[in-house]
Amino acid sequence: MRIHSLQHVAFEDIGSMANDFRARGYALSSTHWYRGDAAPALDEFDALIVMGGPMGIYDEALYPWLADEKILIKQAIGAGKIVLGICLGAQLIADVLGAKVTRNPHKEIGWLPITIDPAAATHPIAQVFSRYPVVFHWHGDTFALPPGAVHLARSEGCANQAYVYQEKVYGFQFHLETTSESARALIEHCGEDIDGSRYTQTAQEILASDETFAQINRAMSEVIAIIFGSEHNTK
Repeated sequence: MRIHSLQHVAFEDIGSMANDFRARGYALSSTHWYRGDAAPALDEFDALIVMGGPMGIYDEALYPWLADEKILIKQAIGAGKIVLGICLGAQLIADVLGAKVTRNPHKEIGWLPITIDPAAATHPIAQVFSRYPVVFHWHGDTFALPPGAVHLARSEGCANQAYVYQEKVYGFQFHLETTSESARALIEHCGEDIDGSRYTQTAQEILASDETFAQINRAMSEVIAIIFGSEHNTK
């Protein structure tokens, strides 16, 4: 399988997912919008991963490549590709699918639990979330549930944390791919987001335990096995 990722800033890459894909023998490629890369052709990849970033999905005046990115995401969904969005990526996909992206009532930064939607309790991805309920967050915006999507999870501070659309397209507001190294990079580049509000943690709390990162990375491995591991997903 050929995995292509869309990266918005130098310090938010696919994290622990890289090792999972390499272990499976999948080919990896990427578009770095921030450095002027061109969009890939649809026939160059089987699955698309849309990563996070500090910009908003409506900031096209500041980041003109957002318009090209939305077109690519829409084309990938229309072509039946696997598409996974993380944080900003989930918001971009939601927008492409016709849902609003707005400021969330609360920032969420750090280790906070999610709960699965009881209506989706039998979904394999929701079952992973139920085994690893404490995940890593770093966001101020949120998405409405896209029309036709299945709601998978929420948190106390954010109603929409995860969705699946037509069993090919997934959006996660939180991060399972973050490593301690990438968390340090987030703190370095976006530390001003940590403002002491209700659902934000300090840098010390975020980096307190390597095991918390290991746990979410194990969850990410299970998610990859479900989304990218089935033979029919390559068709």
